[in-house]
Amino acid sequence: MKPLTEQEIRSAFVNCTKGEAKRLSVPRDLAERPWDDLDFLGWRDPQAPDRAYLATEIGGRPTALALRCASAASWQTRRSMCSMCITTHTGGVTLMVAPKAGKAGQQGNTVGAYICSDLACPLYVRGKKDAGMGARLHETLTMEEKIQRTVANLTAFIAQVTA
Repeated sequence: MKPLTEQEIRSAFVNCTKGEAKRLSVPRDLAERPWDDLDFLGWRDPQAPDRAYLATEIGGRPTALALRCASAASWQTRRSMCSMCITTHTGGVTLMVAPKAGKAGQQGNTVGAYICSDLACPLYVRGKKDAGMGARLHETLTMEEKIQRTVANLTAFIAQVTA
């Protein structure tokens, strides 16, 4: 993924207002991010733990989503699998819900997916971040095929939000 600037990220949000996009928290360390290893940039809002965001490129255009997450609860200590990167975590997967874009979102319609709580899916797929014992299932897919699957899962999720 090519590096994105703060302005590109803020203008790429498809499921919140321009005012909300202007006020939300964007990471200050964008220059230090491992862009070559990212299929999407994901981050949690340090001021609002129930909010998360992700930004990617679709068709050469930056696209970003605002997400809501459940707060940590005791039931989250069970083992769960991320629907984006197929990594399993003990307590490290959260249901993230995105308001749909446009009128449907204004009416309260949402789309949800179970995603790695730290939104580091691209790093887990590439083995750059370790989720612990048994986190990656043995697969015969190549690294490139796993990356393509993650991108396809993310693209399908974004398509549901923008539909």
